[in-house]
Amino acid sequence: MNVVELKHPLVEHKLGHLREASLDPTRFRQFAGEIATLLAYEATRDMPTEEHVVDTWIGAVTVRKLCSDRITLVPILRAGLGFLPGVQAMIPNAPVSVIGLRRDETTLEPEVYYSRLVEGIENRTALLLDPMLATGGSASAAITMLKQAGCPRIKGLFLVAAPEGIARLQKDHPDVEIYVAAIDERLNSKGYILPGLGDAGDRLFGTPVE
Repeated sequence: MNVVELKHPLVEHKLGHLREASLDPTRFRQFAGEIATLLAYEATRDMPTEEHVVDTWIGAVTVRKLCSDRITLVPILRAGLGFLPGVQAMIPNAPVSVIGLRRDETTLEPEVYYSRLVEGIENRTALLLDPMLATGGSASAAITMLKQAGCPRIKGLFLVAAPEGIARLQKDHPDVEIYVAAIDERLNSKGYILPGLGDAGDRLFGTPVE
């Protein structure tokens, strides 16, 4: 499995702000989106391009453009939605698929409650979007759903990952590539990443943090 941890001063700076417990939801979304943009930049490094002829100030010129019909963005509800705009800023024409998963707080295993995948997913690379890779259960379940639908290549984009989550994906889906802003220390007994960011969904959407 290819795991890319972005070691970049801009990423470290923005992630440092995200770790502040006092950061308001507006700023949290801003920094999360900016890191998502940088992750998308790295994850699309090997994406295919195709030639297009465009009119310029000196006449027709052949340029290369990303094949947006070969990609789909796949946020995991709900936190993945807050991570989506930053990736869309880089790939605005890529269609969005949606997978809804909730974690059973007792078993820590994911439960599927919604799925809507774009047509032609068997010809697309999926960029799976979720701020946190904790136990890896939700990401693994989402990847399984994408593979069952025929998706040939999947890349996971995460803000923060725990070693346990990475190990779960390495075991379940060794072919999937992971792009993450930081690999943190471990999980606590409740399955939250330490030091992590807290509940990213609550912090993104301004709902009460328990």
